[in-house]
Amino acid sequence: MSTLGKLAVVGVVLAAAGVASFWWLSAPQELNAEELSRLAAGGDAARGEQVFWAAGCASCHAAPGAIGEDRLTLGGGVRLETAFGTFVAPNISQHPTQGIGGWSVADLANAMLRGVAPDGSHYYPAFPYTSYARMRTEDVADLHAFLTGLPAVADAAPPHEIGFPFNMRRGLGLWKRIYLDSSPVIAFADSSEAVTRGQYLVEGAGHCGECHTPRDSFGGLEKGQWLAGAAAAEGQGTVPNITAGEGGIGDWSADEIASLLESGFTPEFDSVGGSMASVVRNMAELPASDREAIAAYLKAIPARANGY
Repeated sequence: MSTLGKLAVVGVVLAAAGVASFWWLSAPQELNAEELSRLAAGGDAARGEQVFWAAGCASCHAAPGAIGEDRLTLGGGVRLETAFGTFVAPNISQHPTQGIGGWSVADLANAMLRGVAPDGSHYYPAFPYTSYARMRTEDVADLHAFLTGLPAVADAAPPHEIGFPFNMRRGLGLWKRIYLDSSPVIAFADSSEAVTRGQYLVEGAGHCGECHTPRDSFGGLEKGQWLAGAAAAEGQGTVPNITAGEGGIGDWSADEIASLLESGFTPEFDSVGGSMASVVRNMAELPASDREAIAAYLKAIPARANGY
């Protein structure tokens, strides 16, 4: 074989090895058997309702502007316009084909904790599984029990509007290897019960960092600037710094933070708007102790200057 022929063979082998490596590294990683075993006992719908509000499901999956009982009609449709394209929240009602009525509790757990769809494909991180990954599997079981009692919506939500190369979902497997991490963001040497609960709510179910933390050029959270504020994902305006750093909420008391989460009013009697108004409606459904825990956590984290 000529030298040129040998080089061609080497090139083909290296290319095949590269493709195989990419395919292996980008493969969806589902929950393991030990993690799935925690779902076996099933969930409690009453506890699941609290998980539902803490996780903000209605904010994206109910119709825009929905109030009252309509917030439990989860037909999707909310549009999130970003630099990567426009993501549309899907129908997560109990409809068996247009929604998730046919999902098992394991399907829901893999979606929320690993960003993996029942068909084995990757979800886009517009679905905040990078935060939900810190949730307990038992809480997902409770949420599943609650969702099964909600109404079915027959209409399918529109598809995402994503161009090349972001429409190649397989590449998200590599993204997840960098950014999907279930460990706590803030490592406390010691913390109170309230701070521990607040950390679980803020870093996990409440996914506060998804909006309040700046992102790098690949769309991953810059955890060194945790909750320091960010440019709005939709490209218009900013999301405030909620640490005690410059430009943040260091002069707010824990009681004032907890009060805002229930009423929507700042200490200066301004009212929150935009997507935060929906967050407040969710937080108001939680026990007062949870809002107080969130406040305790925000008072305990490192202060950061504005991240935008």
